[in-house]
Amino acid sequence: MSTDTATDAAVYYDPYDVGIVADPYPVYARLREEAPIYYNERYDFWALSRHSDVDKALTNWETFSNSRSDILELIQSDFDMPKGVMMFEDPPVHTMLRGLMSRVFTPRRMAAIEDQIRQYCIKCLDPHVGADGFDIIAELAAMMPMRVIGMLLGIPESEQVSVRDANDANLRTKPGAPMKVARADRIADGRIYSDYVEWRAQNPSDDLMTALLNVEFTDEHGEHRKLHRKEVLHYTQVVAGAGNETTGRLIGWLAKVLAEHPEQRRQVAADRSLLGATIDETLRFEPTGPHVARYLARDFECYGTTVPAGSAMLLLFGAANRDPRRFGDPDTYNIHRGNISHLTFGKGLHYCLGANLARLEGRVALDELLNRWPEWGIDYDTARLAPTSTVRGWEHLRITF
Repeated sequence: MSTDTATDAAVYYDPYDVGIVADPYPVYARLREEAPIYYNERYDFWALSRHSDVDKALTNWETFSNSRSDILELIQSDFDMPKGVMMFEDPPVHTMLRGLMSRVFTPRRMAAIEDQIRQYCIKCLDPHVGADGFDIIAELAAMMPMRVIGMLLGIPESEQVSVRDANDANLRTKPGAPMKVARADRIADGRIYSDYVEWRAQNPSDDLMTALLNVEFTDEHGEHRKLHRKEVLHYTQVVAGAGNETTGRLIGWLAKVLAEHPEQRRQVAADRSLLGATIDETLRFEPTGPHVARYLARDFECYGTTVPAGSAMLLLFGAANRDPRRFGDPDTYNIHRGNISHLTFGKGLHYCLGANLARLEGRVALDELLNRWPEWGIDYDTARLAPTSTVRGWEHLRITF
């Protein structure tokens, strides 16, 4: 060990530290080795960083509860969480909500939307053919996920932008500071959709919203019924909120990582059967959601430490995805890696319902990008990371030809 005081100092990890967020991987590596169970005094949270620990925690919902959401600031807030929001529930309510959602989020519906996604990408990208570059976030990544969710929900195109902006504003944080929680009951109340839902109730069509309005199920009290309006709004908010920020970030990372690995980009351009593996390796290498939080429902023992019930625990996907105990040469980007079982979409009960949709959007976007520009670079002078602690990705990313 060096005598340099910087290396001898105890490792410090902080999800709000702009310097760490810019490149968290050296800190993640130190956490895995020096502090596999880590406590941050300043913000009063714990963190797990090794793949096997994060993996186990995700499937142990009895200890690692979602009952106070999966966002650190909400777990630590003084508010009661709103009822009936899938991400804020444990079984048995979660099981019921999730079962309902999977009946609406069918593979058939996903497949049917692929062509619409492609048409939308074409419309976004074609105007830039012949240009010397464009901001892929502004022109595609920030727009497409919202359009796709809008298509799925049947939200008219004219309404989609204002809906997305209202959603994103909820997740914003000032650089270097935790997200302010004004009122927890507002987090997923879906108010911004209420007019649309009323309209859609009178004007049914073949979309998710109509399916949500009409689905019949047996609730946790044994009552056979349809969803109440408030529940429909919750669901809509969750689908729209979850689908927007993260999928947009994935498209940004695909552009950046492949610009920095031109050899692999050329291989994908030449052989599109590699698209799927490219999406998953990118999700492993630069996860759009670098961590989730859990509320400890009971004491948890590991590495000789007892973490008391009531604590907030961060599960560091970004650290777990690069754990050398699980992946060979983990800091190398390699689309030919076998068994890319990253944890970016979570695991177990709360495995991301939109995972297939996110993969589909990423695959189609990259496919259409490569159809027009097999080669591109990055304008690093103007590239800027987005200021939010819950997801990690680019706010501005200009690709150049």
